[in-house]
Amino acid sequence: MLQPKKTKYRKMMKGRMKGHETRGTKLEFGSYALQALEPGWITSRQIEAARRAMTREIKRGGNVWIKIFPDKPITAKPAETRMGSGKGNLEYWVAVVKPNRILFELEYFDRNVAVNALELAAQKLPIKVKVVEKSSLISTNKKGKYKMKLSEMREKTVEELQASIVEWKKQLLDCKIKLSTHKLENTALVSKTKRLIAQAKTVIKEKEVQNA
Repeated sequence: MLQPKKTKYRKMMKGRMKGHETRGTKLEFGSYALQALEPGWITSRQIEAARRAMTREIKRGGNVWIKIFPDKPITAKPAETRMGSGKGNLEYWVAVVKPNRILFELEYFDRNVAVNALELAAQKLPIKVKVVEKSSLISTNKKGKYKMKLSEMREKTVEELQASIVEWKKQLLDCKIKLSTHKLENTALVSKTKRLIAQAKTVIKEKEVQNA
């Protein structure tokens, strides 16, 4: 189980869990992930149980990344102990989690197996979580710019671009449905998808003119 090798202080105050997480909220390594929906403490035992559930489901194939670390010591006093006499002894370690924090990331070739593995892991956790998926259709780098530029589109064939447009239209329809039900977190995806489709159609017309 995970725990720090060395700490500056053996014991820590309780602390608060106000607000939402601003760091560690995006997928960095895998294509699928578990994202926290509420604040809470996740113990090192629960993290290990979730990891085992995932690896057992994917049969040790693919890759699993644990994005949280239990670095907060929790103390407890024995039952029926009088008040005073100092703080209790160290019992276990927890990771402090706020909403929007990515807990686990998973990379696997089969989407159904990957989602099922993450759902099994979610049952081992004490907080509400959801399965999130990296959009393979609209991929952005750290600066927020598209990886598929016009220069990359021009290198592809007309058939590949037409297949991409079909996929992007499916993505656009899903985004519009989520937007109508107020479930779309990033509303900019709609305009970005439309822009990608328009750029791809422009490149196809350019290629047709060149061939003619």
